[in-house]
Amino acid sequence: MQMNKLSQNAGSPEAAKAQAMPERQAGGLMRWTSKALFSGAREIIIEHAGVEYRLRLTSQDKLILTK
Repeated sequence: MQMNKLSQNAGSPEAAKAQAMPERQAGGLMRWTSKALFSGAREIIIEHAGVEYRLRLTSQDKLILTK
């Protein structure tokens, strides 16, 4: 069975970087996956206009954003 090029390189650093990069959607919107944002963590800090916000994954895999 022959694997395609994408699945052969799935574990490569280039593939990991490609997964972490957002996709440009119609209308110029950017789409990020939560997997790329959290990178295995349960909480991240987002800085916006000099203010820190925390984005957390709950035990039920829901998102909570707090200031």
